[in-house]
Amino acid sequence: MKKPIYFTIFLCLLGTLVQAQTLESPSGDFVLNVELKEGRPFYQLEFKGQEVIQPSGLGLELKDQPSMMKGFEVLETETNSHDDSWEPLWGEYKEIQNKYNELLLTLGQLGGEGRKLHIRFRLFDDGLGFRYEFPKQENLNYFIITEEHTEFHLAGDHKAFWIPGDYDTNEYFYTTSKVSEVDDKMEEATHTVHAQHPIETLAVQTTLMLKSDDGLYINIHEAALINYPAMQLNLDPSNYKLSSHLVPDAVGNKGYLQTDATTPWRTIIVSDKSTDILASTLILNLNEPTAYEDVSWIKPMKYIGMWWELFVPQGKTWAYSDATNIKLDDDFTSLEPSGRHGATNENVKKYLDFASEHGFEAVLVEGWNIGWEDWFGEWKEDVFDFVTPYPDFDVEGLQEYAESKGVRLMMHHETSGSATNYERRLDRAFQFMQDHGYNSVKTGYVGKIIPRGEHHDGQWMVNHYIHVARRAADFGIMINSHEAVRPTGLHRTFPNWLAQESARGTEFEAMGGLTPEHTTILPFTRMMGGPMDYTPGIFQTDLSYYDENNDGRVNTTLVKQLAYYVTIYSPLQMAADLPDNYERFMDAFQFIKDVAVDWDNTYFLEAEPGDYITIARKAKGKDEWFVGSVTDENEREATVNFDFLPEGRTFTATIYADGDDASYDENPQSYTITEMEVTSETTLTQRIARGGGLAISVK
Repeated sequence: MKKPIYFTIFLCLLGTLVQAQTLESPSGDFVLNVELKEGRPFYQLEFKGQEVIQPSGLGLELKDQPSMMKGFEVLETETNSHDDSWEPLWGEYKEIQNKYNELLLTLGQLGGEGRKLHIRFRLFDDGLGFRYEFPKQENLNYFIITEEHTEFHLAGDHKAFWIPGDYDTNEYFYTTSKVSEVDDKMEEATHTVHAQHPIETLAVQTTLMLKSDDGLYINIHEAALINYPAMQLNLDPSNYKLSSHLVPDAVGNKGYLQTDATTPWRTIIVSDKSTDILASTLILNLNEPTAYEDVSWIKPMKYIGMWWELFVPQGKTWAYSDATNIKLDDDFTSLEPSGRHGATNENVKKYLDFASEHGFEAVLVEGWNIGWEDWFGEWKEDVFDFVTPYPDFDVEGLQEYAESKGVRLMMHHETSGSATNYERRLDRAFQFMQDHGYNSVKTGYVGKIIPRGEHHDGQWMVNHYIHVARRAADFGIMINSHEAVRPTGLHRTFPNWLAQESARGTEFEAMGGLTPEHTTILPFTRMMGGPMDYTPGIFQTDLSYYDENNDGRVNTTLVKQLAYYVTIYSPLQMAADLPDNYERFMDAFQFIKDVAVDWDNTYFLEAEPGDYITIARKAKGKDEWFVGSVTDENEREATVNFDFLPEGRTFTATIYADGDDASYDENPQSYTITEMEVTSETTLTQRIARGGGLAISVK
């Protein structure tokens, strides 16, 4: 529906507050109000009559041009409705409904500027997405954004699950506090993380999870982050107001755009049920379908890797020698081997044998290529060439051995943050992979970014990650990125970008540990934007097993590690522990072998951020279901209602449970395995130990 301009002009004569526009969600649960106040657009959001976002301003500041913060009038409004469905190539659902009502505001600036700005709002049954759009126009061509001023004025002092605002890392512990308490807790929350760049103002990162005192769950993030910096959130705790804070580039600018252009979507997902937050597909729906013509080569899979033994006490190393001050053109064959190098022919073959025997499709090998002796922390540009192996890694021989075992090798490209070096060598590296049978790569960006002064989450690097995914698709290669900007649903558009780390994952269990509640928060925060390569499956959780002088531990029970294969979704799932440790617990390892990596449907049974999560999933194309449940540091009972099963049929459930004496810190390897018949009418109540879990396979 379009309103003629003369009608809008008539409304202007009555005052700008009369120009309020109202939009309801398809279900009617959400109501959005948009209006101009003194020439600046504001929006307000309600859910079931409760105020979620109080009137909050919109606009942008531009460099060397008048701002787009004021002086606007409504030139035109347009509303429409949309309802269809689409099938993801892979994911948590076989089919996703995309249903929303939309309001498009066309704003014009008064005076001599004559510039136009569109703001598009889409209101779904699970929340709101909106973005700025800059149409082609005479008075706005190229422009630089110095800041985006999008506000999220909360309706109260909510409980928040947050990490500090930072331009370069997402690898913080989560802090739980009231919004008003964030300032007092920020110093402690900003613990040391490599290559961090904390924001000087009081700021937190998205995805931000909130819970109001009256039981509303609110999730703030963004979707379709393309050619734009990531959004952090400034916080004014005195009035519970959040506002966008874009990651700057090396000279302090935020974004460089040319009309026509759009920003990413700003997303607000809301429900009075916590499980509805986890079930939301709003962020995926706001991303564009893929433009890839052939996607047949993109396949979810489980893998193992020569990886965890690089982290355990007295383990192996990435580097071949103990030499320092290494250059890529040095003669590595003349170096004295340290004897601790992990990526040797003999060791890799052991992993290939294990993968072949137990049905894993790939083996990740880190530290296979020259340069690891001198890679960390020096802001060095030419660290790796991504094609030259160490003397004890036979590329051709291992390729043949892997093929004989029916297993692929998974490539590892650590860039050490030198994106310029990686881009120069990218085509050669991908061609090398293609020539040697690699179809997937784990990329890494540990360290400060080159170009120097750029940040992991700035516009330059956002475009770099997308460039790598697009170029990889040209070579038939799947991407699993680590230390990249947190995801925003782009795996719909670039389905070969299957997984990311972009949060504090399992590797930190060997570097000070993670809190038991960590993985009850991740699904509500980091994972709202996409799958996480969390690298689960650690059975030997007490690290003194490797060195009696090391008191470190993985803060879970063994069964909780099994549950992660359901609760922490990834189409690339790693069995991360050493094969020798799996050999000691083969009955429990069976769950990892059985569990699917691609799904027809997902059922969020119960959840509370920071406390517990229980999820069930149906394997794609099979009459098989898997259940995972995890808790924090507190013992609890999980309730599994099997009403997701087909009616009138009986199935066998294999239940992997914490033992009666199990706990994450005293007896983590105590577990039981039992079987029972279940139907759609069965309800199971099962004790979960402190820091423990529950895993069930149903066939």
